[in-house]
Amino acid sequence: MSAPEPTPLPGRRAASLAVDVRGVSRVFAGRKGASVTALDSVSLTVAPGEFVSLIGPSGCGKSTLLRLIADLDTPTTGEIRVFGKPARQARIDQDYGIAFQQAGLLPWRTVSGNIELPLELHGADRAARRTRAAELIELVGLSEFAGHYPDQLSGGMQQRVAIARSLAESPSLLLMDEPFGALDEMTRERMQNELVRICAETSAAVVFVTHSIPEAVFLSNRVVVLEPRPGRIRDVLRVGLGETGERGETLREDEEFFHAVSQVRELLHGEAPAGARGAEAR
Repeated sequence: MSAPEPTPLPGRRAASLAVDVRGVSRVFAGRKGASVTALDSVSLTVAPGEFVSLIGPSGCGKSTLLRLIADLDTPTTGEIRVFGKPARQARIDQDYGIAFQQAGLLPWRTVSGNIELPLELHGADRAARRTRAAELIELVGLSEFAGHYPDQLSGGMQQRVAIARSLAESPSLLLMDEPFGALDEMTRERMQNELVRICAETSAAVVFVTHSIPEAVFLSNRVVVLEPRPGRIRDVLRVGLGETGERGETLREDEEFFHAVSQVRELLHGEAPAGARGAEAR
């Protein structure tokens, strides 16, 4: 079942939302006139500072929705606004940072040089770039590696650099497409802990694509479950595990954590779990 059209919270203007997706569909043209509907009438809002994960089977449109929010693609129908602006204007204004599964670091640039890159491209002077890069390197715990090159770093460290780079221009929104998908399980959990800490310190809203149910539950205020193609929102589960910034290692052993994981798993299989909050897209 598709989620109902969202409405802003009482007294809250739509412009105050970090992300406001309204009735968005994306249809791709195929061969010989055939077409593929990747997303169908999707509506979703994300509040400032909120962490929302998108989860669903391969081909359900998770990454497509993220690309539309990022203005890397254009909806066939519907509207997307980011902090009250059209998605394209938000991109031009650098209101969000993006991190993908592959860190995508430039091998000829040091850690500092990679983090400085977006600032350099937008005309920041050298002193400002170096100051900001130093702040972010400390934030992601890589102060000892500022002068290292990507091939001298582990996969997890490279991803920390990529996250720092996405934060370079102090965005109020992070768009993340399986940034830890290529990491081993232990490194992935450490990176999840790092991301919780970073989000708490920056107060950025996050839209996070993942295939991992435990990851979605550990990180999120809400988990959005999508149906197979054509992609629609099947349900939205509010994760009642306390503030995301306060979540730590012991949470993964908590009974409530396992319960939430079970709820998301049941929703993915089309079942209605006991205690689910229904298809609330807000």
